[in-house]
Amino acid sequence: MKSSSIALKPIGLWTGAFEQQPAAKVQEAVGELERLGFGAVWFSEGLGREAFTQASLLLSATSRIVIATGIANIYARDPFSMAAGQKTLSESYPSRFLLGLGVSHIPLVEQLRGHRYEKPVAKMRAYLDSMDAARYQSVTPASTTRVLAALGPKMLKLAAERADGAHPYNVTPEHTAKARELLGPKPLLCPEQAVVLETNPTKARETARSFLALYLTLPNYTNNFLREGFEEADCKNGGSDRLIDAIVAWGDLDKVCKRIRDHQAAGANHVCIQALSADPKALPSREWRELASALIG
Repeated sequence: MKSSSIALKPIGLWTGAFEQQPAAKVQEAVGELERLGFGAVWFSEGLGREAFTQASLLLSATSRIVIATGIANIYARDPFSMAAGQKTLSESYPSRFLLGLGVSHIPLVEQLRGHRYEKPVAKMRAYLDSMDAARYQSVTPASTTRVLAALGPKMLKLAAERADGAHPYNVTPEHTAKARELLGPKPLLCPEQAVVLETNPTKARETARSFLALYLTLPNYTNNFLREGFEEADCKNGGSDRLIDAIVAWGDLDKVCKRIRDHQAAGANHVCIQALSADPKALPSREWRELASALIG
């Protein structure tokens, strides 16, 4: 699949904060993000809104910004429906919808959705085969764009072979450099980077630990942390300061922006910034504005 026509700007946003807000406020917020100049908005699919419905909500409230799923869970819909949803939005909003696909995690798939979690790379490969073979008897979009949530080398290689790129999450600039090497020069590389605009170490790490608490229970992430050179002890008791500081950039704007530029220097085409605040249920609007002023101008 090499039909992407989306030209991503260097800086985008990743957020799960929309889930806590009514639809009208979400549309108002994404309109402001477009005016601030961000190149894309990535959003999660978990226990809240369905991914394609949410994407439509955001696309209909904007006119230029790219809307991306980060990620759409392949266990949430069959390949036929996933392909049809992508093509519907890509035809309706040309060059503005980016489909991020992922295999999710064992507890989210088995306990919450009642599916059997399969080997991630083999499952994704078979899923992509079925997506590409799916019939679609409607207006075909001029192009579509998809990326894969990829951490390990096998999934990154699959992203290079069968998608337009990769969307790693909870990674360091060092991981970005390795991912670029595995992907090659052409595929999109869109790492997520969580940030906390707080200079007090205790407060900043408290916010970061609250954010990482769930991920430290998920083997997909802890295994990747071990691949990146961290130890098992770093992943226990809320995460060591070493791990917290490596995965979540915190401090003043200059310090946070340096981490973003480190990803870019390591080969990222587009960095998806996830602004965290002390109140996870609130929109981090102040942080979004400050980041825009520093990184976009």
